[in-house]
Amino acid sequence: MSVESNNRGTGATADPHAGQRVLRAGPDPSLARIVAILVHGRGAGPEDILGLGMALRLSDVAFVAPSAAGRTWYPYSFLAPMPQNEPGLSSGLKTIATLVDGFIAAGVAPERIALMGFSQGACLSLEFAARHTRRYAALIGLSGGLIGPPGTARTYTGSMGATPVFLGCSDVDAHIPLARVHETAETFRVLGAVVDERIYAGMGHTVSDDEIAAARALLS
Repeated sequence: MSVESNNRGTGATADPHAGQRVLRAGPDPSLARIVAILVHGRGAGPEDILGLGMALRLSDVAFVAPSAAGRTWYPYSFLAPMPQNEPGLSSGLKTIATLVDGFIAAGVAPERIALMGFSQGACLSLEFAARHTRRYAALIGLSGGLIGPPGTARTYTGSMGATPVFLGCSDVDAHIPLARVHETAETFRVLGAVVDERIYAGMGHTVSDDEIAAARALLS
C-alpha cells in the first residue's frame, strides 16, 4: 500500500479536501486491468474502504482511496439542501474528478475506471458519475443514492454507455430512504446504464457478503 498527496486546491475554506492523503494498493494503475476509485463513508477513512476493496481478491485491479478532511465529505445528510453541504460537496466531487482526469491523462481509458463507495462515499460516487456521464468499468453504490432533497430535478445529460451499475441497500436503512435508491436506479437506467438494484430485508446500514460477491463479479 502506498500513500500520496491529493490535488492542491485554493485553500481549506474553498476546497477542504484538497491535499488529503490518497492510499493505493495493487498494481500500478498504468498496468492494471481496472483502476477502482474507492470512496469511504462518514467517520471512516481510506483504510476502511481500501480494506473492502482488498476483500474482493482481485490482484489485477489497482485500488485508489482518497481521504476526506475530518473524515467527512460533507457535513449534513445527503438529503439536505445542497448549499448546506458546501463547500465539502463540491470539494469531494472535485477530488474524484481530479483522480479520474489524472488517470485518463495518464492513458487509462474511462472504461477501465470503476467507482465504488459506501454510505456517504456511495452518494458522492453516484452523484459524480451522474454529473460526468461516460462508459465506466463499473459503478458500485453500497448503501447510497443520488444527492439532494426530495424533489431534486435530475437534469443530468449524456450517456453511461451501458455501464454496469450495482446498487445495494437495506429496506430499513436509517440513513438511506428506499425511495431514493429506487430513484437513483431509475435515473441511471434513463442515462443508459445497466442497473442491478438489490434490496436486502432487515440488513441495516452495512455491507453484505452478497454485495461483496456482486462487486467482485462486476470487476472480474
